[in-house]
Order: sequence, then C-alpha cells, then structure tokens
Amino acid sequence: MSDRGSLGLALGSGGARGWCHIGVLRALEAQGVRPGMVAGCSMGALVGAAWAAGQLDALEDWARGLTSTSFMSMIDLRLDRSGLMRGAAIMDLLRDLGLPETIEELEVPFAAVATDMETGREVWLREGPLVDAVRASISLPAIFRPHRVDGRWLLDGGLINPVPVSAARALGARRILSVNPNDKAGGPLWTPSEGRMWSALRAPELLEKLPDPLRRWLPEADKGPEEPDYFDVVSTSIDVLTEFLRKSREAADPADLALAADLTDMSTLEFYRAGHAISEGNRIARAARDRIAELAGP
Repeated sequence: MSDRGSLGLALGSGGARGWCHIGVLRALEAQGVRPGMVAGCSMGALVGAAWAAGQLDALEDWARGLTSTSFMSMIDLRLDRSGLMRGAAIMDLLRDLGLPETIEELEVPFAAVATDMETGREVWLREGPLVDAVRASISLPAIFRPHRVDGRWLLDGGLINPVPVSAARALGARRILSVNPNDKAGGPLWTPSEGRMWSALRAPELLEKLPDPLRRWLPEADKGPEEPDYFDVVSTSIDVLTEFLRKSREAADPADLALAADLTDMSTLEFYRAGHAISEGNRIARAARDRIAELAGP
C-alpha cells in the first residue's frame, strides 16, 4: 500500500450521512491509497480519528450494529438540557473504540474542527486529548450537547467549515481529497421522513422512560406526521446552513478532488442506517478510482 505523505483527507459534516466516510476509506484501502493526514468536521472527525488510530473496524462494527431502538435509548428528553443526546453515552463510545489518549499519538497528523460558542470562530484541535476533540467537533446543535475544552464551550464544526479543506492544508497536505456527505444534486433539501424517527421513539422500552406530558406530544402510532416534524426541521435547518457555508468555502478554497455522497433519502439523524451510507461512500470512491489514482500518484 502506497503512503502519500502529501495527500490529505478533508472529511465533512453530515450527521448520520457521515457514515459514508467509512465507505470511502474502505475504497481507498482497496485501491492501495493511504493519505498522510486527515482533517475532520463533526462525523468526519469521528470517522477520521478512528481511521487514524487504526480502529476503523471497531467503529464500523458499532455503526452497523446500531438500531433505531439502541440509538433512541441514548436520547435524554429533558427540557433543562442543551441537547437531546446524553454526553456520557457519546464519551463512552469514543473511549470504547480504543482511541489513544492524545492526538499526538495518532499514526498520522489529525485535526478536528469545532466552533467556539462564545465567539463563533473556527477552532482547529490538533493536539491534546483526542476524545475531547472529537466530542467537541460532533456537538450538533439541538442534538448533541456542547462540549467544554480548555475553558471554551465548543459546538459542531459544520457550523463554520462543513468540509475542512483549509484545515487539511494547515496539516501540510499539498493535494486534498474532500468528501461531502450532503450532496443534493439539484434535489430537494427536505423529503418527508414518513415518521421513521417518531416510530422509533414509540418503542415500548423508550415510552416507559418518558414522563406523561412528553408521551402525549408524540404523534399517534398509526399515522405519520402531517407536516414536517421536529427531526425533519432540525435536519433540514442544518442542511440549509451547511450547504450555504460549504459552497462559500469551496469557492474560496477548493479541494483537488471533491467527492459527494447522494444521501437525500436519509436524514442527518438516522444514525442507525449506517450500512446505507457506507455503501454510498464506497460507491462514489470506486466511481472516482481513476481520478483518485492520479491524485495519489507521483
């Protein structure tokens, strides 16, 4: 397998669609291409860190084993919290993957992109505790709670740099392969979820954990939402924001080769559909095989 020290990866945000990065990395591996550095934003940071640590197999096994029920069990529906997902559950996952303690211990240079909640500025986490860096980068507003690093509350990096080409350049990359999990290909930003997320929330083992007022807020089990539901609104709002930012950043600093996954049939919150996203990532990388070979060549 060739190791192109000057080839960098820029793995973008996309919530659950970001599982496509696993498929891209599998295709690169099959082609004998090993980038020399990786910059990741949100799910790109999670997958990139696992790959850089040699733990991609463990992450893929976990992702493929995730079900709607197990995902929903991580939700903590309390109005005094700043996000739906329990921070402890996410930290446990990151630690269970067997990631090294610090970014400096990774096999290749790595950067996780986050957003400073106080200043709105972009933050590149290139040293220090790895788990904290990844956890900060995936702090998707309204879903994952902000994470505090070095005295700063940090939010998802997708709020400011959805596909972090600039961060990959800062790591020393001369040629950059970027991956955008959110290609719309001229299609609609929103398609009805047909109540998939609500149906998962109505699982008996989850209903037992909900206080009575919250149970009454759920749609009836025998019909889907008649209008965009909470999950649709959050997912699409994130899409609108990140697509605008991505295009703006791309115009100023394009990657040498940009791959884009078409996952319009999958919301940013359907983390339990990893297999679908991984297959799409593998497909787009295999379709670009010749261009990747040229990019990774001498």
